[in-house]
Amino acid sequence: MDAGALITVQLLVNALALGMAYALVALGFVLALNAAGAVNFAHGDLVVLGGAVAVAIGAWTSLPGVVLLPLVAAALALAGIVAARVAITPLAARPPEATFVATIALAAIIEQGLTVEMGTAPRTAPALAGSGSFAMAGLALGRQPIAIIVLGGALVLATWFLLERTQTGRRMRAVSADRHMARAVGIPVGRYVLLSLALAGALAGIAGLLLGHQFLVAPTQGAGYMLKAYIAVALGGWGSVPGALLGALGIGVFETFVSAAFGDAWASAALYISVLVVLAVRPQGLFGEPVGRRA
Repeated sequence: MDAGALITVQLLVNALALGMAYALVALGFVLALNAAGAVNFAHGDLVVLGGAVAVAIGAWTSLPGVVLLPLVAAALALAGIVAARVAITPLAARPPEATFVATIALAAIIEQGLTVEMGTAPRTAPALAGSGSFAMAGLALGRQPIAIIVLGGALVLATWFLLERTQTGRRMRAVSADRHMARAVGIPVGRYVLLSLALAGALAGIAGLLLGHQFLVAPTQGAGYMLKAYIAVALGGWGSVPGALLGALGIGVFETFVSAAFGDAWASAALYISVLVVLAVRPQGLFGEPVGRRA
């Protein structure tokens, strides 16, 4: 394999790893959106909080990333429940704007709290599978990107299985579709809303650990992750899990290849221009848009 093809394959692996990490952020965003009926603007800061938790536990214990993973997921699942109790479920009967304001305030609280605790200097989260690379078919592939692709794919499939093939998932989808009807048939709506938001928090925490090794952890990153999730969901179709996955993978591939060719600044500008073009042509996204979900 010539040098150009080798570089292309390595870029593709890195792009898929970045897209899969974004997919976990977007998937949690969709779960929170469907459960709350409104956008959780603190979701990006929960991603950063997951990275910060990984940094803190890793510094205290020197545990490897693969061992930290369930601890971070559990901590952020709890954070998702706390966020729901503080800023989402108490406002369920209010207009969606009330939830927007409350979650924006919660995002600011998380960001300022992390700034006080961590300072402004970025920190590095532990690697999931260690540094270095391994050879495959003559290619030197990084351990971390491959581990992210494998883990992200497994989590996306597990979430799909939960939502589509289990009674719990069917009840979660029923609550997101029509909570009044779900309550009428005996489904405990509040319990399943909290379950959805806990799962969203866990996915955000895992994404924070994965992204925190490659892009470091800084308290001000939440808005950027929130924007990427918002774009992925808008491209894929509001409330659509497959759409969020495809949108996130598309962002990862686009950013990686455009950045390699023209630099990070051009990659960001081109991404936003492309989003405007796609939504101008197909405003409902790739998989349609449930009524009442746009914010």
